[in-house]
Amino acid sequence: MGLRGKLGLIFLLVSALAILVLCVAVYTQAQSARLDRTRSFADERLQLAAQNYDQTEIPVFGSKVDDPELPPQLRAAVLEGKRATFKTGSPNAKMWAAVTVKDGKILSIVQDYETTDDSMRALQQALIVGGLGTVGLVALVSVILAGGLSKRIVAVAGTARRIAAGDLDASATEVVGKGKDEVSSLAGALDTMASSLRGQLEAERRFTADVAHDLRTPVTGLTTAAELLPPGRPSELVRDRAKVLRRLVEDLLEIARFDSGVEQADLELVGLGAFVGSAVARLRMQQSLAPDSVVVQLNGKDETVSTDSRRIERILANLIVNGLRHGRPPIEVTVTGRIVEVVDHGNGYPEELIAEGPRRFRSGMAERGVGHGLGLTIAAGHAKVLGAELTFGTAPDGGALARLVLPALESDA
Repeated sequence: MGLRGKLGLIFLLVSALAILVLCVAVYTQAQSARLDRTRSFADERLQLAAQNYDQTEIPVFGSKVDDPELPPQLRAAVLEGKRATFKTGSPNAKMWAAVTVKDGKILSIVQDYETTDDSMRALQQALIVGGLGTVGLVALVSVILAGGLSKRIVAVAGTARRIAAGDLDASATEVVGKGKDEVSSLAGALDTMASSLRGQLEAERRFTADVAHDLRTPVTGLTTAAELLPPGRPSELVRDRAKVLRRLVEDLLEIARFDSGVEQADLELVGLGAFVGSAVARLRMQQSLAPDSVVVQLNGKDETVSTDSRRIERILANLIVNGLRHGRPPIEVTVTGRIVEVVDHGNGYPEELIAEGPRRFRSGMAERGVGHGLGLTIAAGHAKVLGAELTFGTAPDGGALARLVLPALESDA
């Protein structure tokens, strides 16, 4: 049950209990007033009958002298010199009234007393109908009020999900409006958190861009100087480490471009299956890979997509190199329509990466090998520029699975 249902049920139960207590109190008070009126009426008749008996010794109004059916409690009270009334219990309730007259005799009057009459039945019906109507009205009002509160909370939750998805400009205060209640306080706290997170991410982006730009010139000089070293094993090690450092700087610069939002796709019509095959063949030549280390399979017909082929090739290269570096060959590349899947036979992606996506400078589990965690981050950046969806998971037979879903052509959509 959602918050709206819970609040509505609470309001309904509280109002129903309050109305029930009120109806019982009204009905009890009405019964008490009716009993008092009956006692007063019997007492007035008794007084008139006693006055007439003292003068004429003739019982009137149905009164009796020394009635043997007189209740003992009433008889005892009258013998003490009191004029009293007494109501017998159900069934066949009766109202008695008695008083002593001359010669010490007891004059009494009795009349039937029904616990319910037409007026009480009408009151019962009015209380039931009014109570049910009031409960229904309160239930309707409570559902409307709870719905408004629930709608505002759902709006705040939706904004939180947008922030979690990366939309740090989303504002919960704009959604729920300004106010002084708890929901407004929650929205303000969420906006404050988003603003702080936005500042931290911006600082991280600036740091990445500044480091990459500052390192580019000295790394280029280091690479050039390493090429001038005389042949030998030490020179090879220096050149190799210089190339790794240069690739790292280039990756950082590419990530900085993604962060700045300046990257745009150069769209063209591409036959996806054929292009993936040729891109993998070029990667085998560049990396000097064995033919069976990367296997390409096309399911169904080759579909044409509107995309940036350079970015597709970069995504494929990063995914395949990641699989070769951290998993085990063969790397299986499967093209099905607009979907490209890259599967290795290693230990699979870590759960944190599957749930949250790739993060820079986080390479995952130790069994996946070491690295800077930038390859998958760059692949995700290119996919975002293309408007494609890149997800990570576990293959049915084990191993890491990366799935790239390209957008359809406008005519297909």
